[in-house]
Amino acid sequence: MDEKNADGSSANPFADAPVIFSYTRAQAIEDGVLVDLTAWARETGFRIPMACTAAVWHGYIVPPKGTEGLGQSERGRGHDLLWMLWLAIRQSGRAHAKLEPDRSHSEDIVLFDVIFLQAPNKPETVRLKAHCGPGDQGEPVITIMLPGED
Repeated sequence: MDEKNADGSSANPFADAPVIFSYTRAQAIEDGVLVDLTAWARETGFRIPMACTAAVWHGYIVPPKGTEGLGQSERGRGHDLLWMLWLAIRQSGRAHAKLEPDRSHSEDIVLFDVIFLQAPNKPETVRLKAHCGPGDQGEPVITIMLPGED
């Protein structure tokens, strides 16, 4: 709801401003900036759309060379990521895979760790963050990213 000034004009100086540029989540998925994980996430128990950034996908979900013969696969690593997020959300007391206020970070962010095998005999613990925000139509969506991404 748009608040009004005493003279009836909008209190928001941008209320009538034209949109100069917009980049939708759907476009980001189509361009490869985000990778859609929704189908895998549903198998894990999530009920809202899920994606990860290209940095997470190429840096951690795609198995590094030399690890494929060690049981590493995109699907398995994706499952590990989603399962650890699921556990982090449950452990934080946020029911039904929805991110609710957490005053220790941001109201819509959960930080969690996943161990990925990055080379033979070289596991790496990676800190990730999941952000719950509005999708293209205002629906809740979750995006998994590296801590320095937004």
